[in-house]
Amino acid sequence: HEPVHPNDHVNMSQSSNDVIPTAIHVSAMLECTEMLVPALKYLEEKLTLRAGEYVDVVKTGRTHLMDAMPLTVAQEIGGWAAQVKQSIERVESVMPRLSKLAIGGTAVGTGVNGHPDFAHNVCLWLKDFTDIEFHEADDHFAAQASMDTAVELSGALKATATALMKISNDMRMMNSGPIAGIGEITLPSLQPGSSIMPGKVNPVICEAMMMVSVQVMGNDVAIGIARQFDRLLWGDRGRRRTSGGRPGHAWRCRRCH
Repeated sequence: HEPVHPNDHVNMSQSSNDVIPTAIHVSAMLECTEMLVPALKYLEEKLTLRAGEYVDVVKTGRTHLMDAMPLTVAQEIGGWAAQVKQSIERVESVMPRLSKLAIGGTAVGTGVNGHPDFAHNVCLWLKDFTDIEFHEADDHFAAQASMDTAVELSGALKATATALMKISNDMRMMNSGPIAGIGEITLPSLQPGSSIMPGKVNPVICEAMMMVSVQVMGNDVAIGIARQFDRLLWGDRGRRRTSGGRPGHAWRCRRCH
């Protein structure tokens, strides 16, 4: 027996060039499957149920913040639910590509110095460990030379963030008051009100959601720039099989969820 060596044993059949994009895909799949999509489905369900309670309640519609034609409260909330449903569909449409892993390509995508069954066995183990179906990438050269799927996912998350920001802002405006505002709805008071202005309780959850949405939108910009980092670094239009921007991809993708 010999001591465990970081290269000869721990890193056997692997390279940072296939492990890092694999880790990004696996972690993003876990976040989407276990947290993001269930949370969005829960939100859609609750909005749909709430809309059903106000089918006969008519309110003023507004364009440019000016009074327009009437609609029901159910129609407005139903529109929010539809936005969330579309966001779910966007995220789920990326997940089949996200489940395809670069592992097994080793240094440059050829699989050199790696066992031919390594990628297949890793995918089987990941399925057993996570209950999520993973597959070896169809083309290791594309999987290692680009982060297109991560960029695509980030775009779907940005679209989700813009929808949630719009919904939150609508709720905040409809809740405005309590005396001189619109006051069409009353959001729950989730914190003590103002110490100098009685009755003033800020819509903190809506505003927290809006701040998170801004962060996700900013992450999308950073991820798009990081995708180009390998080209800027090597100056050869990405012909090199690595991407120096992948740590940035990983960090920003995780924060997007």
